[in-house]
Amino acid sequence: MFGHRIVTIGREFGSGGRLIGQKLAERMGVNCYDKELINLASKESGLCTEVFENNDEKPLNSFFYSLVMDTGALGQTFAGYMDAPLNQKVFLAQFETIQRLAERESCVIVGRCADYALHDYPNTIHIFISGELQDKVERVAKYNNISKDKALDLIAKSDKKRANYYNYYSNKKWGAAATYDLCINSSLTGVDGAVDVIMKFIEVKEALQLKKDIEAADEDYKENSNLFNPD
Repeated sequence: MFGHRIVTIGREFGSGGRLIGQKLAERMGVNCYDKELINLASKESGLCTEVFENNDEKPLNSFFYSLVMDTGALGQTFAGYMDAPLNQKVFLAQFETIQRLAERESCVIVGRCADYALHDYPNTIHIFISGELQDKVERVAKYNNISKDKALDLIAKSDKKRANYYNYYSNKKWGAAATYDLCINSSLTGVDGAVDVIMKFIEVKEALQLKKDIEAADEDYKENSNLFNPD
């Protein structure tokens, strides 16, 4: 009834957003796309994976930005701008890959402005994962086997990069509550708890949508009935 179910996840560096996305996908029985988008976009665009790795999440110049944000151009954009610089091709290839994914399967997509790429797609849920700085520092330091000072610096640089990338392409603000359907502090829920919260949110959202659909169908039935029964 609801078609493909797409969940996009934006996340602060070190918040566990990627792991939450992977575990959520397991619970939903769907694929999770994060770095996997690089291989998929490479395959579909014909660009080698090294190009994506070296140019991933880098802003476009303002002129090309205006072109790709022209909704009338989306869908055939990549083929139409083969002479564009590499970072522009990377953006277009990932943008179109994300949209194709939403058209062909239910999935979880982590990062890469996926919520903006799918802003007008039905049955999408956009999540943002944050965390307390101390918890993020400890997670990043342990995962990368680095000092807490280096972890702190890495978090600051990574989040700045993500914010600049997102704010450049979208008309919204990265990390702001109004940008997303649901924001979760993973320091309060833990990874598994965050997955539980998202699953419950999906359940509630879809139940409410079903109720609205039924009410709308009832109204349509009443209006049509009145056409044949004017009395």
